Amino acid sequence: MEKLFFFYRYLPNYINPVALNLGFIQIRWYGIMYALSFLVTYKLIIYRLNKSKIGISKKTIDDYFFSMILAVLLGARLGYVLFYNLNYYIKNPLEIFLPFDFKEGIRFIGISGLSYHGGLLGLIFGTLFFCYRRKIDFWRLTDLIALNVPLGYTFGRIGNFLNLELYGRPTSFILGMYFPNDPLNKLRHPSQLYEAFLEGVILFLILFYLHKRIKIKGIIFSFYLLGYGFFRFVVEFLREPDAQLGFIWAYFTMGQILCFFMMLAGIIILLYNCRRKEYYG
Repeated sequence: MEKLFFFYRYLPNYINPVALNLGFIQIRWYGIMYALSFLVTYKLIIYRLNKSKIGISKKTIDDYFFSMILAVLLGARLGYVLFYNLNYYIKNPLEIFLPFDFKEGIRFIGISGLSYHGGLLGLIFGTLFFCYRRKIDFWRLTDLIALNVPLGYTFGRIGNFLNLELYGRPTSFILGMYFPNDPLNKLRHPSQLYEAFLEGVILFLILFYLHKRIKIKGIIFSFYLLGYGFFRFVVEFLREPDAQLGFIWAYFTMGQILCFFMMLAGIIILLYNCRRKEYYG
């Protein structure tokens, strides 16, 4: 038992973030897990299409998914630039989308830094445009996506863990781990795994439960915003603030401030759709 506990504490030290090194390019577990998150979400949505009659075809979902992957990645990248590291990218604008360091010649460095909230905004605006062009009910589509996204998103947070990033604050809690890239070498919360469990598995189960009982359009989407915003807000108290930002206001991080507005949007959408009372039929 003691050896097993020791292995758990030092588990991140046994992880190599690079899954495959081809010399000229590296394939990281981070990228593989994010690809899996899109795949799992897609498969869950197709399964839901086959189980229920919601008036959206598989061909429509295929077209939607391809365009939304681009919208999410673009929004996530721009969100990171605007919310988390604007000062740096104002001075280095070429690095926003080009994976090279231009300060000392031209050196490949890869693109790092994606914002969940930026990706969400990209998804929402992309979905609005897609629904307008295809004459599709926006709330019907967003409910379908919101119901299935959390379980896929679990893989994204596991990807953060395998990339040894976004670890938590120092702790004496029994679930604490040592991360090899921690300059202070302190026992820390594995906050990536907390988020994978709460924002992924638990939120999926909550939304699935509500989906079986609530038939008003837009409600699942609003509870997704509320649920994710709440869980992320709580876990941020255990997560190490971004080094370049620290705390934005008092003891609140940028992630918590964005989650506050996310929950506020969820409440507004919930009240709007409860008042509108358009049912699935």
